[in-house]
Amino acid sequence: MEMMHPEIILIGLGVMAAAFLVLLIIRKRRDTSFKDGIKAANTESIRNTPVYRKLLLRYKILRALLITGLTGAVISSLFLASRIFKTDNITSGVKKRDIIFCLDVSYSLYDLNHEITDYLKGVVKGLAGDRIGINIFNTATVTYVPLTDDYDYLWERLDELGEYFKLQKEYVDKYYGDKGNNLTSEQRKEKNELRSRLDYMDAGTLFNNDFRGSSLIGEGLGTALYSFPYLGESDRTRVIIMCTDNELNNFQEEVMTLSEAAAACQKNKVTVFGLFPKEEIFYQPNQYDYSKCYGEFKSAVELTGGKSYIRTNDMPVTEIVSDIQKQEAMLVKVIMSNQKIDTPEVAFIILLLFMALATTVGLVLQK
Repeated sequence: MEMMHPEIILIGLGVMAAAFLVLLIIRKRRDTSFKDGIKAANTESIRNTPVYRKLLLRYKILRALLITGLTGAVISSLFLASRIFKTDNITSGVKKRDIIFCLDVSYSLYDLNHEITDYLKGVVKGLAGDRIGINIFNTATVTYVPLTDDYDYLWERLDELGEYFKLQKEYVDKYYGDKGNNLTSEQRKEKNELRSRLDYMDAGTLFNNDFRGSSLIGEGLGTALYSFPYLGESDRTRVIIMCTDNELNNFQEEVMTLSEAAAACQKNKVTVFGLFPKEEIFYQPNQYDYSKCYGEFKSAVELTGGKSYIRTNDMPVTEIVSDIQKQEAMLVKVIMSNQKIDTPEVAFIILLLFMALATTVGLVLQK
C-alpha cells in the first residue's frame, strides 16, 4: 500500500495523541470532591448489587466501543486524505499499419476516380485504427493527407477529393476535346468557371506538365513509398493502395519507372495493392492496350507481395480490406510507464463501518 501524502497520517496521529493527552490531564486535575447537592447514604450497597454491576459493565463496554468507533473513523479519514494508491506498470504497444492511398488524378481516370471516393471511405472504415495518408499524382505528386489516425479529417479530405473528381467528370463530359468548341457565351462562362476550380486542384500535380508529360506512374508509386517515415526501419507494416490505369504519357525519361518503384517497395517490405479500371471505362483504348497496361501494373503489384483488383460495381470493399488485414501488423512501439491508481475502497468501507459503530453505540447510550 502506497500513499501520495503520508505526512497527513503522521500529523493527524500527532494531533490525536496530543488531544488525548490534554483530555487525560484535564481529567486527572478535575476536582471530584463533593461540593453541592444532597448526599445519598449507603451507595456502596447499591454498587454491589448485580443489577448495578451489570449496567455499569454495559456502560463501560458501550463507551469503549464509542471511543473505538470515533477513533477508527478519524484514522480511516486520515488514510483517505493521504490518498492511497497502487502503481501499475503499463506496457503500451499497438500493432498497426501505415497505409497510403496513391491516386492517379490524371483526366484519363476521371470516371474511375468519380466513383472511387466512397469506396475508399469503406476501406478506411474497415481499417479503423491504422494510420492512413493520401498522395495524389499526375506529373508530380502532392501529399494530400499526411499519415494520420484522425479519421474525421481524413473523411473530410476524401469528400473534397470526391468533389474534385466530380468536377473532372463534368468537365470531360461537357467540354473536353471537340465538345469545347462552338460554345455559347453562357457555356463558355461556365467552362471558364469550371476550369478555374479545376486549376486550383491541378496546380500541384501538373507542375512541369508541358515539359515532363503526365501520368508518371512509376514516380507516383515511388513518391508514395518514400512518404513513409523511417523507411529503413522495419518496425511498422506498410501498405500502398494504388489506383491507376497505367497509361504512361511521359515526354522524357522517368526518374523511377513502375518496375523500379515496385522493386524498391519489395526491398523496403512495402506491400502494394492495386485498383484498376474495368475495360468499359478504359481511356483511349485505341492508343493504349488495356491488357498490356493491366499486365504491367499487375506484375508490379504482385512483385511486392500484393494483389491487383479490377474495379467493378460488384467488387466488395471487404475483399481488399480482408487482404490488407492479412498483412502481419508489426509492433509499432513499446512504452513502459508507471500509472498511479487511487484505491480508496478499503479505507472508505472501514470508515463507514466505524461510523456505523459509533452512531449505533451513541443511540444506545441515549436510552
